[in-house]
Amino acid sequence: MFKNPECVFCRMNSALNTHLVLLLMVFAQLPSSFTKGTIQVIGSSHPIVALVGDDIILPCYLNSSISASDKTVEWTKYKLDPRFVYVWRDGGELESKKNPSYKGRTTVSLHKLKHGDISLNLSKVRLSDRGRYRCFLPDMGETLLELIVGWYPEPELLWLDGEGNLLSAGPTETLRGPDDLFTVSSRVTVEKRHSNNITCRVQQRNTNQTRETHIHISDYFFTTPPNPAVCVSLLTLFVISLFCILLVIFVCWIQRRKKIRIQTNHAVAQMEQD
Repeated sequence: MFKNPECVFCRMNSALNTHLVLLLMVFAQLPSSFTKGTIQVIGSSHPIVALVGDDIILPCYLNSSISASDKTVEWTKYKLDPRFVYVWRDGGELESKKNPSYKGRTTVSLHKLKHGDISLNLSKVRLSDRGRYRCFLPDMGETLLELIVGWYPEPELLWLDGEGNLLSAGPTETLRGPDDLFTVSSRVTVEKRHSNNITCRVQQRNTNQTRETHIHISDYFFTTPPNPAVCVSLLTLFVISLFCILLVIFVCWIQRRKKIRIQTNHAVAQMEQD
């Protein structure tokens, strides 16, 4: 009826060893950032949204405010060849590693880098910039970020008078440049009744964005044009006057040439007599 105490102890020892092995296996599968204890690379759990032409920041920082200026920092983009959009190594940026499409558009603040902030500044966002980015520090970890670039229909161009009334304008000419931005232009005929102040407005309904400039037109452009008959008379008088002046200059030139010729002949004759 009584079990062998040694057998019971053997079973307990075996069970303890089994649990110990399982704990070691679970611990071995924990993230390296956890097992190392402290330093982690942190980004954003939400996509970063930008419009074409915006200047944005892709967040990436260490959970400790230690300096990363002496570390290697790599910003890469998936499906990009070459894949680097920014590389910091040995205390300086490696421009030679950067993809040509990001030249002059990506930077990391050196001041923030000294405090563990390795966020990427991306200027003049293009439609082609959308996608997944990787912020990576060797031996410390990485984080992934998704950049979404909003794209909307071309903007609308409006002309308004001084009272805010819409003016009838010609067709709008639209050109889309290699930077994915639009250039729009149009012409409008302004009459005196529209007052001297005109507004040119460019707006995008989908994003509620508006840009405008104000133009002041001088009264000189609204003066009554002169009588055509008077213009013709003045033009004729100008032509005649110009002709007379040229004729006088030509006659004077002929007389001067004749006088010089006579003086020359007289001098030659005097020399022959001597």
